[in-house]
Amino acid sequence: MNASECITPFHLGRQALVYVRQSSPHQTLTNQESLKLQYALRQRAQEHGWMSTAIEVIDSDLGRTGSTTEGRQGFKDLVARVTLGQVGIIFAYDVTRLARNCTDWYQLLDLCGYRHCLVGDQDGVYDPATTNGRLILGLKGLISELELHTIRARLTAGILSKAQRGELALQLPVGLVRDPLERVLKHPDQEVQGRIDLVFATFLRVGSVSQVVRRFNDEKLLIPRKDGFGDIHWRPPTITAVNSLLHNPAYAGAFAYGRTRAASKPGSARQSVQQRLPMDQWKICIRDKYPAYIDWDTYERILAMIRDNHSDYDRNQSRGVPRAGKALLHGLVYCGECGHKMVVLYKSGTRYLCNFLRQQHRRPVCQYLPGSAIDDHVVELFFAALAPAELDVYTKALTTFGQEEEQVQRARQQQIDRLRYQARLAERQFNQSDPDNRLVASELEKRWETALREVKEAEDAWDREQQQRPSLDHLDAETKKAWRAAGQQIPELWRAGHFTQQQKKALLRCLIDKVVVHRSAPDSVHCRVVWKGGETTSTDLPVAVGALARLSNRKAMEAAILKLARRGQSDEAIAGHLTKRGFRSPKHLTVLPSTVQKIRLRHRLLVKRSQAHPRHIAGCLTVSEIAKALHLAPHWIYDRIHNGTIQVDLDAERQLYLFPDRPRTLTLFKQLRAGKLQNLRF
Repeated sequence: MNASECITPFHLGRQALVYVRQSSPHQTLTNQESLKLQYALRQRAQEHGWMSTAIEVIDSDLGRTGSTTEGRQGFKDLVARVTLGQVGIIFAYDVTRLARNCTDWYQLLDLCGYRHCLVGDQDGVYDPATTNGRLILGLKGLISELELHTIRARLTAGILSKAQRGELALQLPVGLVRDPLERVLKHPDQEVQGRIDLVFATFLRVGSVSQVVRRFNDEKLLIPRKDGFGDIHWRPPTITAVNSLLHNPAYAGAFAYGRTRAASKPGSARQSVQQRLPMDQWKICIRDKYPAYIDWDTYERILAMIRDNHSDYDRNQSRGVPRAGKALLHGLVYCGECGHKMVVLYKSGTRYLCNFLRQQHRRPVCQYLPGSAIDDHVVELFFAALAPAELDVYTKALTTFGQEEEQVQRARQQQIDRLRYQARLAERQFNQSDPDNRLVASELEKRWETALREVKEAEDAWDREQQQRPSLDHLDAETKKAWRAAGQQIPELWRAGHFTQQQKKALLRCLIDKVVVHRSAPDSVHCRVVWKGGETTSTDLPVAVGALARLSNRKAMEAAILKLARRGQSDEAIAGHLTKRGFRSPKHLTVLPSTVQKIRLRHRLLVKRSQAHPRHIAGCLTVSEIAKALHLAPHWIYDRIHNGTIQVDLDAERQLYLFPDRPRTLTLFKQLRAGKLQNLRF
């Protein structure tokens, strides 16, 4: 279109904007010719009639991609000025400089057409308000977006082709390096290799990322980390750093590509975050491509342990790490009704609750079972299964302790060697400096002193720990014998409280895979224990209920109580007799005398008591007798006994407060009531 037909005095009366952009910082440095051509559009604006004072160059978006408006402040300023009607024409070398996204491009065209703003590029000047101008500009924007997708597809295809051969040069984690021939090797620093090996060995031993961090901090061990330039720095371990190291398949010798994907950030449609994908969704995984620190089976086992340690075990079907709660089977109990995992509820005792259907579908709770009876039963089954096993705990502990100590000592010694090298390096740098340059020499001297101090602290700490570190080799004969017999003494040690809750749960998980529970009756739970290997053990357990009416054998127990009560037997004797016959109270595994009494009184069967509390005890006054004599309420006396105003001992035989039967006793109480005495002591 002829420029003279589009440009009018109306447009010349407004500003002319020259928009300059390049897609990346690399292009800004290397594609200087393209940059010059874009800045030359200022001269073209002058040729079309705009004064130099009315021409403005917007170049604040250099190094920004045109696929989105995010972060393009220059483009946003341009749109704002067009909206205010200040712009007569926008010059760009081509439409790709303004936008490579049809959504942003057509919005700009609509705005320019409404505000009578022209758009010019290297081919001509166009009016978005006309049909022909909008058609040409729309086609150019469409081709620009298609070109961007074509470039991306071509680059992606090349990357995937190279990745499928395992030749794509991905960023290597710390501990792996590339030589000049592009071969991947282990880091030549033996301390780096040893520290990574120690991280994996410690996790396999303790089974938790947080425990690895705790062990390293206790031993004052650092882990190697890379900075932005690829240089190694030694830092204190963190959960994020250790977790990233354990998840990286490169340590298992595998080349993996496509382990993450971009997902929209919650609350922002334009921003994205990288989500880690499960192993079966990785695009490319080639084993035995790198030198390995661990084998692939160990890597898969580590990932399974990390997934199983997830605390949200009721949703992702993991067991979670053993915790300090009273419920010994948390993470192992499944609902026999719906098959989902049950959670633990510590309210009114330990209970297992299946609330999956309530959370997901707003249905009633499946099951709500008391946990103590189930835990006790499973523990007894565990002891029965463990009884035939002969465990040489001493030998295993000695072997494990020796391996752990050897790795830790080697790591600590390597760390001290590194600090000594840094001290010697700081000394050489100080000696090589010019003594006259005091500014440099003083700084190097400070670094040398700091390095020497760190070496001294590390050596002193090492010497102290060597003297205090225990050793199983120097145990006496009796202790060694106890260690060797520990396999048969686990039940005794368990009941004596020598194990923590975490240790108890870890022991149960060694043999038990899961426990399926189902309430078969109001007062009975069917418990099926699935052992490692697939064997099962099923049992019906009696559990506590809230009322007599929920007992399955309530009628038989009631008939037996009435029969024995009519014979004149006491409540205690009836309770013991029924307990032997397998009956029980609602909340206990035995029959309580109070339960017998309740049923007996309900049927108006009274038992004559051979002994009863006498109304008067010779030589003593009770609280009731004193209150009656002084016209007091009994609680007035009891309140002062409880707050210490009246000090008297409780009679152990009669369980009563007894006072001397003398006139002085009543006189003292009258004086206390009148306020003449502050306290009484009997």
